[in-house]
Amino acid sequence: MEPITIGYAMCGSFCTFEKSFASLKQLRQHTGARIIPIQSFHAAQLDTRFGKAEQIRQKLRELSDAEIIDTIQAAEPIGPKKMCDILVVAPCTGNTLAKLACGITDTPVTMACKSHLRCGRPVVLAVSTNDALAASAQNIGRLMNTKNLYFVPMFQDDPYKKPSSLTADYSLLEDAIASALSGRQLQPVYC
Repeated sequence: MEPITIGYAMCGSFCTFEKSFASLKQLRQHTGARIIPIQSFHAAQLDTRFGKAEQIRQKLRELSDAEIIDTIQAAEPIGPKKMCDILVVAPCTGNTLAKLACGITDTPVTMACKSHLRCGRPVVLAVSTNDALAASAQNIGRLMNTKNLYFVPMFQDDPYKKPSSLTADYSLLEDAIASALSGRQLQPVYC
């Protein structure tokens, strides 16, 4: 993959952040991509048992090449200014899936996606939600039929304790990006 600019957006699936950071680091090493970081309001502001917000922001800054976009106003120019070749949402929560499926633009991440998509550029979603095979299933289905939206292949992360939960296979993130840049969905979508 030639060096590209990746908008790398993170939503509030805090338990997935370490996987996301590891994949981002590997992505940079393998591709030399320039990274523009984006965070949802919750990802940017909430302290959780998985880490303090400021520590998470610092880690994202260290893995990126620009200031974190964390406001709707800062995310709006992403599409018109063609700031990214591709936009990745990793992790993409059920909440963000629902907003994207319904055209709701009320966070920096949803604005980044809307702005990027309106210019016909690809967006890759790395799903992480406990209700992917329940309430979020209809939104995943709708988004799978949306032009220029692609998914990182996903799997049931704990089929017995959380039978409706799916998470992206982060080891396939780089392949999913390459496929999306070629206009193809990496298969199989469900591992």
